[in-house]
Amino acid sequence: MPFRCRSMTSEELLQKVRKIEIKTRSLSRNIFAGEYHSQFKGRGMAFSEVREYQPGDDVRSIDWNVTARLNRPFIKVYEEERELTVMLLVDVSGSRNFGTLHQQKRDMMAEVAATLAFSTIENNDKVGVLFFSDRIEKFIPPKKGKTHVLHIIRELISFEPQSHGTNIAQALQYFSNAQKRRTVAFLISDLVLTEKISELEKPVMIAANRHDLNVIRVYDRFDMEMPNIGLIKMHDAETGKNEWIDTSVSSLRTRYAEYRQKQQDALSVLWTKTGIENVQLRTDDDYVKALKQLFKH
Repeated sequence: MPFRCRSMTSEELLQKVRKIEIKTRSLSRNIFAGEYHSQFKGRGMAFSEVREYQPGDDVRSIDWNVTARLNRPFIKVYEEERELTVMLLVDVSGSRNFGTLHQQKRDMMAEVAATLAFSTIENNDKVGVLFFSDRIEKFIPPKKGKTHVLHIIRELISFEPQSHGTNIAQALQYFSNAQKRRTVAFLISDLVLTEKISELEKPVMIAANRHDLNVIRVYDRFDMEMPNIGLIKMHDAETGKNEWIDTSVSSLRTRYAEYRQKQQDALSVLWTKTGIENVQLRTDDDYVKALKQLFKH
């Protein structure tokens, strides 16, 4: 069942920061650097100039205003934007404090986010973080450098939100308004939603049109199925409610599994509809393999 973690001492925090730094920095440098560069470098294109059309040029680049004014075809020329901004949108709602297989969801989310952050600075790009629950908890503006990334990792490990619900739509709206320039964004969440999928559609479409949005879902096996362990007291980490549940009732377990699957199927349709790349990471999965696959897509 979900539970709140006790506060770490300063020494414990430093040890955990160091451990994650060593692991994720090595991964980003030795494994992901090439995939990151080939996938995201050059995605952004900035207008440079117009020049006269030449045979073989892409007709989609024709500047019709200039063409009409000068009475001969001209095309727009773009230059590759070498410096990128990467934003990590990290779900810090109560349901992340849960894990039954290998580790808590919050631990895997922290490692994934740290790996992406180090991959970013290895390529001399900026990285920022937005922590959200059912409110905007904290915004760390994009910057470069190891000191900045270590600050992000400390926050990923130790940050405790003021609220415990989930509102992804609000987070995406804030992100779209805060970041005017096109960015590469990673939404990292367990996607245990209290909001309706229909409420997500508009902010997802706006964010996907303005930015290169990717979704990384970190989940536990028992997010999707209810174990048969008899009568237990369940605690909802997001609402704070407690309820006795008889998990030996097979119809109850079936309805629970069907509800969760239906929710994830609806999200998959939304990602496909908006062209958003996404990966599913279970807490006992090898996230290295999944992230490499995401980059290669």
